[in-house]
Amino acid sequence: MSIKSTCIRALASLSFVLFLPVSVMAAEGQSPIIKIQSFVEAFETIREGYVEVLSDEEVMQKALKGMVSALDPHSEYFTEEELAEFNELTSGKYAGIGIEVEFKDKRLTIITPIDNSSAAHAGILPGDLIVKIDHTLITDLTMQDIVNLMRGEIGTSVHLDIERGEESLEFDVERRLVQENSVTSKWLKPGLAYFRISQFQSNSDEDLYQAIDDLQSEGEIESLVLDLRNNPGGILQSAVGVVDAFIDKGLIVYTDGRHEISKNQYLASLANTRLLKAPMVVLVNEGSASASEIVAGALQDHGRAIIIGVETFGKGSVQTIVPLSNGDAVKITTALYYTPNRRSIQAQGIVPDLTVPQAKLTLDTNHFFVKESELKGHLSNGTGGEEYKSSHVATGINELSQTDYQLYQATLILQSFPKLYKTQ
Repeated sequence: MSIKSTCIRALASLSFVLFLPVSVMAAEGQSPIIKIQSFVEAFETIREGYVEVLSDEEVMQKALKGMVSALDPHSEYFTEEELAEFNELTSGKYAGIGIEVEFKDKRLTIITPIDNSSAAHAGILPGDLIVKIDHTLITDLTMQDIVNLMRGEIGTSVHLDIERGEESLEFDVERRLVQENSVTSKWLKPGLAYFRISQFQSNSDEDLYQAIDDLQSEGEIESLVLDLRNNPGGILQSAVGVVDAFIDKGLIVYTDGRHEISKNQYLASLANTRLLKAPMVVLVNEGSASASEIVAGALQDHGRAIIIGVETFGKGSVQTIVPLSNGDAVKITTALYYTPNRRSIQAQGIVPDLTVPQAKLTLDTNHFFVKESELKGHLSNGTGGEEYKSSHVATGINELSQTDYQLYQATLILQSFPKLYKTQ
């Protein structure tokens, strides 16, 4: 039985309405029936007249995908197979080139390459615009079409034509298994800890707790940097859990939509708090989106951290996956995120407390200076030990300023103003 026949049978009890004058139908509020009839006619026209033979199921699937994707850039219709692939992506283990993309002003924009991915190693940057994938123009492609083009056998390559400002660039990027631990940590110096979250997977908050505990077993964390640059977001609950590590009470984020089920508040709990008082800087940039913006916004509103970097991406909408009876699912936008101070993230992003673009600082070492310690017969500093060699510190600062200027500024802030936080 064709889908057309099914649709017509479903309308059989209303068949007399289809032949009423339009004015009568409008008066009786029956105009949706005209749309249903138009759908059936369009369906049959495509099925019978399209240049390629399509089954009823294929036409219906395209209709469903078009209906959902036309809502906004983040809503999608998933087949059962596509849903399994989506769940695989959020698990942090998948095959691909490792980029997060969104349609922005109808251009396929790279939010960020994932840390240590093929795309990152190839030199692809946040803000790059993808024009072609394997020589196929992305115009009018759905997001799922784009995902399908990028995915393939491990070891094969995908060819990308990219616009970067006025430049036209081409990349051949190898597809490989991405196995990502979303949380990394290290000491920048004794007492100053660094934590990076590359995306929010289902267990990222637990991984952060473990990373904090591991460093604290080695020494006291006196201050810290949380790096959310080029973090495209992910699981909301993980983002809430990350904020929970640094505050012990109050609102973290709330969502608001048309229905009561979309109205939710997420509160901090003392049980997960790890570092309540340590001075803290959060790094963000234009590649920080969604869940990373929730974390930055919450810590900013609570006065818990200084946010530095550049304005974030501005993706503040909530998508809910609704399973369907046939095994497929609809990912649909149901609400917007708001920070504790009722700021909307959507299309605005988080504005840093201190705007610091990524740059390279070069120290002027060409001048000759004479220091007291270099004068013959200079007095001792009275400590009984060797004089402090500031050149050792200058060398380390110089290296960091050239490799990561934003992180360099974060370390300066934490070394210059620790008392500011400890009095809050």
